[in-house]
Amino acid sequence: MKPDKIVDGVYRVAAAVGEKDLFEGIWPIDNGVMLNSYVVQGSEKTAFIDLVKDWDGALSTVEKQLAELDVTIESLDYLILNHMEPDHTGSLGEVFKRNPNIQIVCTKKAEALVNTFYNIYDHIHVVVDGDTIDLGGKTLVFYETPNIHWPETMMTYLLEDKILFSCDAFGSFGRYEHAFDDELTQQEWDLLIPETQRYYANIVSTFSPFVIKGIEKLASLDIQVVAPSHGVIWREDPQKIIGLYNDYAHWMNGPANKEVTFIYSTMYGNTAALVDLIKTTLEDEGVVVHLHQVPQEHVSYVLSSAWRSSGLVIGMPTYEYRMFPPMYHVLDILDRSHLKNRKVIRFGSYGWSGGAQKQFEPFIDSLKWDKLGVIEYQGAPSEEDKQKAVEAAKALAQAVKEWN
Repeated sequence: MKPDKIVDGVYRVAAAVGEKDLFEGIWPIDNGVMLNSYVVQGSEKTAFIDLVKDWDGALSTVEKQLAELDVTIESLDYLILNHMEPDHTGSLGEVFKRNPNIQIVCTKKAEALVNTFYNIYDHIHVVVDGDTIDLGGKTLVFYETPNIHWPETMMTYLLEDKILFSCDAFGSFGRYEHAFDDELTQQEWDLLIPETQRYYANIVSTFSPFVIKGIEKLASLDIQVVAPSHGVIWREDPQKIIGLYNDYAHWMNGPANKEVTFIYSTMYGNTAALVDLIKTTLEDEGVVVHLHQVPQEHVSYVLSSAWRSSGLVIGMPTYEYRMFPPMYHVLDILDRSHLKNRKVIRFGSYGWSGGAQKQFEPFIDSLKWDKLGVIEYQGAPSEEDKQKAVEAAKALAQAVKEWN
């Protein structure tokens, strides 16, 4: 890879990593992910914005790009740490060892993490809202944006060039040959939008109220470029990615899209016996359905689908007096992500005893879901159970279509 020039004196240096790994140890990244860092060269000083974890040789990849700019780790004056998560700070110990005079710029809360994560206590420059650093014709302005998505997070704005370095905010999964939104091929666009939404659902969704606050806080800035630490740089239409994140954040409390995410587990086929009937009924009522079977499909994709859907169908059997364990895991993830105010129906089979619904009810209460129907049956579904399933599916479709 080569450095990507954003404007004179400002470059992205990046590594494309992670195809076979799990992001944060949880989320599959079949298409990998970009680790973006940025160089800002003023007439007097040089700043480096956000590091990389030495993942798939990322540090070496970035250093080779720095060399093309006649920049070395040792020559950097400032290291701006917008966010302390290790994918953006993992090489900090190595960088500080090689350049012990570098000034580390971060928030007060981040300072404590620099201390405890990396045993670094010197040359830390704490900033608060509105603080600036003049590099010589390039002025960095700092804005605290807590909980997007850690409490210490900030963003950096380059005043003269109107560039927002947003770290995890406005990011995406996926590796992209082209750096900028106005260079992407149609194939890259087809990857970027779904992987942006999945990234948001997996990484940021829990913190949606803070995303809304952050967007409101930054609204007065003239943002001509959004430069995140994952994904592509938005220079042709920076408001597009900001608008997408605003939409995603508001989906937390519903309504989202007029769609239904259908999640089911089955042991011996008795719960699965109603899947086609319910799915077909929903589709006949004019509703888009996203079907997921767990544990066969990773919860990452289930969460992404559920986040954009106003309706949910949960199909699961009772397993030893409780919910089927793979479905419990899914519901726990939805609960952690605060997927609130959905329209929901639930169905499932049991053997000698029920119990799944009793354990399901606290999720309904916690997430304020609107329960529109429950179909539980012993063994295989009867004709009466099938009719109840059709009626519940129709009620769900109607509720989703009418919810504004």
